[in-house]
Amino acid sequence: MQAQIQALLAAGGGGAGGMERGTMGSNMRPHVEVAKPAIFNREAGKVGGFVTACQLYLRMKMREVTVEEQLFWILSHVQGGSVDIWKENVMEELEVGEMEYETAEEFLTVLKKEFGGGEEEAVKAAELRKLEQGGRTMKEFVQEFKRAVRGSGYKGRLLVEEFKRGMNRGIRRKLMEAENPPASIEQWYRRATSLDRNWRESRREEERLRKKEVGGGAPKQEQRQSLP
Repeated sequence: MQAQIQALLAAGGGGAGGMERGTMGSNMRPHVEVAKPAIFNREAGKVGGFVTACQLYLRMKMREVTVEEQLFWILSHVQGGSVDIWKENVMEELEVGEMEYETAEEFLTVLKKEFGGGEEEAVKAAELRKLEQGGRTMKEFVQEFKRAVRGSGYKGRLLVEEFKRGMNRGIRRKLMEAENPPASIEQWYRRATSLDRNWRESRREEERLRKKEVGGGAPKQEQRQSLP
């Protein structure tokens, strides 16, 4: 079994985390370059990225191989520390037929449940609590916030409060003091993005007019304090 895994790993070329190089096949069509997953050693917060990388590689490069070969290829990238014990147990179960998987996707789901658990959620929650808009546009901040929300366990009112905390103070104050302040997280996303966009457009227009006035000899106008 170990020899089979080593053969699969060697056949892929390079090493974990490497990139498949495009080559010209007999039909003269270049192969698509696909990054291989990095070795997974049970490090907290890494299982989601590992599973995604495996899914992408399997779909792009290993559609024609058997499910068994796909499973061994995945296991060849699982190594180090206590994860080796889990790996050996899985290999034994597969060998004797105690455990069967119809697809590699089913196996990856089991792997993610095994090593994800509360650790990944805790890492995601900590990442979310660190997010702040800063100099980014609200659109950029919303995209980053949505990415961090996935798998964090945040939802409902707690999610709204975390978003309000991370946005710049001026926008938060304007929305909270509005006649009809946003309620749901989607309303906060939409109205904060709109307010930020309008403010930035207004600032650009003011700057354009200021430069025109300065160029024409008119006195400078005092710049309006920025919203954020």
